Amino acid sequence: MRNYEDAVAFLGQWGRFQQTIFFVLCASIMPNGFGSFTLVFVNDIPNHHCRVPESNLTEEWQKSVIPLTVVNGKPELSKCSRYRLDLVRNLSARGFIPHKDINLTDIELEGCVDGWVYSKDIYQSTIVTEFDLVCSEQWKQPFTSTVFFIGVLLGSLFSGPLSDRFGRKPVLFATMAAQTFFTFVSVFTTTWILFVVLLFFNGLGQISNFVAALVLGAETLTGNVRVLYSSMGTCFGFAVGYMLLPLCAYFLRDWRSLLLALSVPCVAYIPLWWVLPESPRWLLSQGRTEDAEAIVKMAAKWNKVQAPRTIFESNTVEVTNTKKEHFNAFDLLRHSNIRTTTLLLCFVLFTLITGYYCLSFNTSQLHTDPYISCFISAVVEIPAYISSFIALRYFPRRLSIIASLIAGAVPLYLIQLVPEDLSSLSLSLEMLSKYSFTNGASLMFAYITELYPTMLRNTATGTTTTISRMGSCFTPFLLSLSVHYKYLPYVILATLAVVTAILALFLPESFKLPLPETIEEMHKRERKNCLCNKRNKIPSSVVPLDDCQ
Repeated sequence: MRNYEDAVAFLGQWGRFQQTIFFVLCASIMPNGFGSFTLVFVNDIPNHHCRVPESNLTEEWQKSVIPLTVVNGKPELSKCSRYRLDLVRNLSARGFIPHKDINLTDIELEGCVDGWVYSKDIYQSTIVTEFDLVCSEQWKQPFTSTVFFIGVLLGSLFSGPLSDRFGRKPVLFATMAAQTFFTFVSVFTTTWILFVVLLFFNGLGQISNFVAALVLGAETLTGNVRVLYSSMGTCFGFAVGYMLLPLCAYFLRDWRSLLLALSVPCVAYIPLWWVLPESPRWLLSQGRTEDAEAIVKMAAKWNKVQAPRTIFESNTVEVTNTKKEHFNAFDLLRHSNIRTTTLLLCFVLFTLITGYYCLSFNTSQLHTDPYISCFISAVVEIPAYISSFIALRYFPRRLSIIASLIAGAVPLYLIQLVPEDLSSLSLSLEMLSKYSFTNGASLMFAYITELYPTMLRNTATGTTTTISRMGSCFTPFLLSLSVHYKYLPYVILATLAVVTAILALFLPESFKLPLPETIEEMHKRERKNCLCNKRNKIPSSVVPLDDCQ
């Protein structure tokens, strides 16, 4: 029985059909790039202090009514308190001079009962200034990001089974529509609670769109083009959207205008419904052989090649017999070898995503200008995606993942040894670590799609992505440990990467192997992998499994 790639080999790998699929799907991922980090600007906290209403205060008292606090060795105006205004007015009216006649530490403090004054040096407004998410309400600011990532986590969990059951294309466009709609509606919110609710639903569509597009392209494209798409294509689409975000935010410094500008253009994706086909592999797994052949024959017309009269005849019996079977995340745990592979992949991707988000959010503080910080954080991903493509093209998957983990851990251990006056060296080490984690995460998305059969591929991708997204939820807590020891987050992250690299040794290899179509093919592949290791021939981590036969 021929596999899918042999059956469609007559199409070639880079005709008009494949080019259209490649670039359209890459474009569909761009909203994920700016959507994932919009909160960097929308949820930022500008400098602020208590508002002092118009009153008959002398110039000296106007300058002294807000107490000074020392932050990182520098004096700053208190953000959450002021001297009691009624006492200050009385002292001012009686002609007393602060610091000369009156010791300010003897004056009672009060909260910002009249609100706050926010600096507009960087932003015209954010949701923090809109809803006063400061001081006693400051817990809402990080909680807003947490709600978004919880939505992302649940979206990646449910989108996989839905995509495996109803198809890649419907889920792709449904999640794109959800992402666009809820971003647009949030522009008109008047309360923080409503904004957070809409943000949660926005998160549901965020990563789901990425996963559906990744799987649709990986199943439709073949050979080196599939590798190019799964590594560089999808990630470049994400990076372009990521780099566009600070550009838009620089010119649109009001949070409502920014969200509006990022949501309305997404309506342009609607015509793509009539351009993108369903995954032929998924159609075959559902027993819809005629629909799959119709798409391949259409592709043949686009590529100007002659299609055979019957393309998937040898697959018909098998897919028809499994036509009514539906699979979910529990099927990933039902068989011992698939369960072990799934748990290992979840842990590896969890570590890589945790490292990626920790270093992304931390590097956003490397420059006083958040727009430059965000752009630097985005640009560093470009070489990471290029190297991931090279690794996928020429090196075994398992070896590449382990190398990325170790290369991400070593700079984090070394940072604590760098003198404080060599900040540029610390920055370089941190960016090297982010490069490595980004490279590894990019590799993992392609690696996962290669390991699982068609009926489980999207479920597996969604499940492993869901578990990994817990890392993004833990990121604020991990970074907050720096108050106890400056380098503690680095040490924890580096140690986690080393442990994960050791566990990654037990993952199966998929280098230069066709995508498995059935669970039985996945079982056979892993049995061959184990047999090869037992014979102590050339390690399977550095050669294709074809050499083990």
